[in-house]
Amino acid sequence: MEKFDVCVRGGGPVGLATALALARQGLRVALLAQPAPASAAPDLRAYALSATSRALLESLKVWDALPADACTPVYDMQIEGDAPGAALAFSSWSQGVEALAWIVDAAELERTLRAALRFAPHVTALPAEAEVEAPLTVLAEGKASASRERLGVAMPVHRYGQRAVAARLVADQPHAGLARQWFRSPDILALLPLDRPEPARSLALVWSVPDAQADELLALSPAAFEQALGDATAGNAGALRLAGERAAWPLSIACADAVCGPGWVLVGDAAHVVHPLAGQGLNLGFADVAALSAVIEAREPWRSLGDEKLLRRFARERALPNRAMGRLTDTLLHLFASQNAGVKELRNRGLTLVDRLTPLKRLLTARALQS
Repeated sequence: MEKFDVCVRGGGPVGLATALALARQGLRVALLAQPAPASAAPDLRAYALSATSRALLESLKVWDALPADACTPVYDMQIEGDAPGAALAFSSWSQGVEALAWIVDAAELERTLRAALRFAPHVTALPAEAEVEAPLTVLAEGKASASRERLGVAMPVHRYGQRAVAARLVADQPHAGLARQWFRSPDILALLPLDRPEPARSLALVWSVPDAQADELLALSPAAFEQALGDATAGNAGALRLAGERAAWPLSIACADAVCGPGWVLVGDAAHVVHPLAGQGLNLGFADVAALSAVIEAREPWRSLGDEKLLRRFARERALPNRAMGRLTDTLLHLFASQNAGVKELRNRGLTLVDRLTPLKRLLTARALQS
């Protein structure tokens, strides 16, 4: 059996980034993952990456390798409630930053990460079923991690009874780097600026709706779906045209009972899953990667990579941010899904109040940029 310093299980963005980050320290890394799927169906996912995630990808020499049209900066963000005038706006200009976030094509990000691995001399890619010997195994297999289950680590899942309906759209007007979000009770609709398939006018749709409504939306003809989008957005994003297929996936929240033990550690969705309304899922995973890499780099020379005391340093550092984001998204979802008239008035007034309190709005934006 071949010996390595680290075994990384999982071939998604978090697993690929983990392998690159640890290999840059000179560690011999075995990457165990299924080959990239040769599916005819396009990947409709898009990630909203923070400045912190961008910094990680820059350090891995991945960010600058992304095609220009696969990475679109968000200069402004508009959030609307379900009452007239209830709105909250954020601006990169007022915050003094280059962008509030960057919307990245999911398929292109994974392709670029895989391409970077081909130039990483300390990484050996192996089939997912391969057996290797390493003092540390990093589990980045996603929320359905089989390795986590074999370890006996419980990860209770609360299903929201919702699905995220995704599609790529083309608008009849330029997006100008503006991300929009509508909290419509009980659904949440987000339009994220992209430059694919058409530069300056493309949008990534993420529409979180109850399961029954998801079935209805997926069954609509393209023209009827476009009409439903126009009704939901009140035409504020212009005329929207489907640029391809639609897809949907179930939404849930989950947190593993333990994220590390002797010789193993969980990162990304294998450790925590949050609702996509804040767009922080992959940012949490990349923050895990950065924290784990830093802990390993700072370890004492005599300490094993799989030493549980070492891995607990990582667990302590990530416990609060991961749990806090999970609670925040869960609270916001229940707040904006409530049909109670008093709660509805409170949340809409809250949006307007925060928008008027410039110092508070700047603080919230700063916290989000650091995620």
